[in-house]
Amino acid sequence: MNKEEIIELINEGSLDISKLKALLSDMNTVDIAEIFEELDNEKKIRLFRILPKTIASDVFVYTDSEHQQAIVEALSDTEVSEIVNKLFVDDAVDFIEEMPANVVKRVLQNVHSEKRKTINQILQYPDNSAGSIMTTEYVDLREDAKVSEAFDTIRSTGLNKETIYNCYVINNERILVGAVSAKTLLLARPQDRIGDLMDTNLVFVHTTEDQEVIADQFKKYSFLAMPVVDKEQRLVGIITVDDIVDVIVEESTEDIKKMAAIVPSEDPYLKTSVFHHAKNRFLWMLILMLSATITGTIIDSFKDELVVIPVLMVFIPMLMNTGGIAGSQASTLIIRGMAVGEIGIKDILIVIWKELRVGIFCGLGLGAVNFIRVFITNSHDWKLCLTITLSLFSTILMAKTVGGILPIFAKRLKIDPAIMSAPLLTTIVDAVSLMIYFGFAKAVLGL
Repeated sequence: MNKEEIIELINEGSLDISKLKALLSDMNTVDIAEIFEELDNEKKIRLFRILPKTIASDVFVYTDSEHQQAIVEALSDTEVSEIVNKLFVDDAVDFIEEMPANVVKRVLQNVHSEKRKTINQILQYPDNSAGSIMTTEYVDLREDAKVSEAFDTIRSTGLNKETIYNCYVINNERILVGAVSAKTLLLARPQDRIGDLMDTNLVFVHTTEDQEVIADQFKKYSFLAMPVVDKEQRLVGIITVDDIVDVIVEESTEDIKKMAAIVPSEDPYLKTSVFHHAKNRFLWMLILMLSATITGTIIDSFKDELVVIPVLMVFIPMLMNTGGIAGSQASTLIIRGMAVGEIGIKDILIVIWKELRVGIFCGLGLGAVNFIRVFITNSHDWKLCLTITLSLFSTILMAKTVGGILPIFAKRLKIDPAIMSAPLLTTIVDAVSLMIYFGFAKAVLGL
């Protein structure tokens, strides 16, 4: 039976509790969480209460914050305690960060004191830092322990750990000194010493490291988990790949919104109010609108030339649109290259040279097509054709170069490169393309 059939039967009330419980026990927890999206609050709470205890907390993690709040508000203190105490610390922190103050207070009151202390510590780390997304549920081993002792530790504590594939080795001061994988332990002899088996060539991050930098590290080294240390190099937590996937989605979404000249918002599109959408878009629309006065001023300064040859006005939209597309293509590729670590600030000269050559090829091809089109449609006026073609070629060349440079320049100034891709790029390309156009018009047409 698939999800849709189960949802239909729940809504019709056609399933008895025992049969529903059996069906849910065989389902993936993510799929069960998706069922909650299709139910009203009353059925949602009823369904959650009949979930097997072994999977209830896992389903809760994959349910969105709105449904989590509704569930918590409907449960008793004892039920809240059972659910939250079974969550991994990083999942509990993610949940608490999304809740209003009254819900947070109630949840923390019903969490074990040790877990509450850990949650409060993680909540104190800066947003988007390693400390804010790490979990403290990892397996640590002593370097002087034997393999047989390590397995005893894993058996006794591993059930409540986020991962046991990688175990982290610490000394008596809890300073991270190495790591050992489960594969290494399984292939070793029981009497082997952990210190002799561990890998000391470690990649780790500090609690204050930015999450975007950490995502790059995960990609570079193909990690499943990464240790987090404090300023004294003491092991304080680990970051797992599932949390990094969330970071990558979050950062990508933020960049897409910035590139579209929208103020980033953490709320899903369908759950964001119309007023909030308008507020997030209004500022950049205002900036773009006001920046258009620059192009208006340039056109106004050449109004006498436009009176002499009115046909020049016809080609302005084509030049500005082509320049805008050329610049956006370059900036999008550079921003993407910088995001995945392919391009750095030091590569600016390589980028300029490459975009210049790309601009030459694109400019020559589009210029040739445009020359023929203008020649046919404008009574074989070769001077006008030459003006338009030279302007188009130069505009493409300029736009490709500017689009390639601006993101790198922004990175150098410690500004998000995505911000440069819409407002500033559009303003520069539009203004310069007009100046190029009217410059060639004066030179070639003798205005």
